[in-house]
Amino acid sequence: MRPQVIIWATLGLNAALFGVNLAVALVSDSRAVLSQAIYTVTDLVGSLVLMWGYTVSQRPPDVAHPFGRGKERFFWAFTASLITFSTAGLLTLLSGLAQVAAPVPVSHLPEALASVGATLVTSLAGITVTVREVRAGNQTLDSFLESAHQGLKTIFYQDIVSVFGSAVVIGGLAVLYETHDYVVDGITATAVGAILIATGFVIAAETREFLVGKALPQSLARELIQVMESDPRVRKVRSLQSMLLGPDDALLAAKVNFQDGMTTDQMEAAIDQISLAMRKRSPQLRHVIIEPES
Repeated sequence: MRPQVIIWATLGLNAALFGVNLAVALVSDSRAVLSQAIYTVTDLVGSLVLMWGYTVSQRPPDVAHPFGRGKERFFWAFTASLITFSTAGLLTLLSGLAQVAAPVPVSHLPEALASVGATLVTSLAGITVTVREVRAGNQTLDSFLESAHQGLKTIFYQDIVSVFGSAVVIGGLAVLYETHDYVVDGITATAVGAILIATGFVIAAETREFLVGKALPQSLARELIQVMESDPRVRKVRSLQSMLLGPDDALLAAKVNFQDGMTTDQMEAAIDQISLAMRKRSPQLRHVIIEPES
């Protein structure tokens, strides 16, 4: 999977959408269309933040960061979710409430519907790009959503929410067209804002687990223990601790009871071979520490 492809595709699509939605929102005075413009510009900023996180995470380890900078992607994914969903949601919510409290006439409804329809189509295109890249990386959509690729998942959720938000706005504009009740425009924008804020909280909570130090999945941990204990030189794995250092980077530390009578050289060879076997099972294990225990 190529994260940069997904991020750059999102950047290009959102830049085009922002210009269209903002122009139509200014002409029509529709708060519902303005909500789409707000969302696309914050989505654009969020994508830039994610690209920055991906770039700095590729820096090699140094004295201050001996395990690399993989967690940069978790931090910037968290930041992007706050920018995209919380900020956009709050601005949209306030704009919608203002329209409900003091309705402003809305015009150019055909153009408004066309711009929101373009947003819907573009968001579906973004989802298609993400799904294609996931499949190209020999992953299923379920495994992708369960993975630690928080930045890419944030982009995917952005497109999903954009589809739902666009559908809500199209529905609101259709009702407005039939009723000419400008309060409907404000209610629509308020609903979109609430959806964005709720999504932001969910993604931020999920990303928090990776920032504070989430372990490898229990199912994978059990498989790695089986890999170690399948080696005839190992009597028992006493403990196993792990932590995700990035979407494709993990640290594993294990205390292993080896068979009696092994020399230091034999034990070192066993540790090297067992470490290699575990890395073949899970390539994200870039840091493996095995401590012999009597």
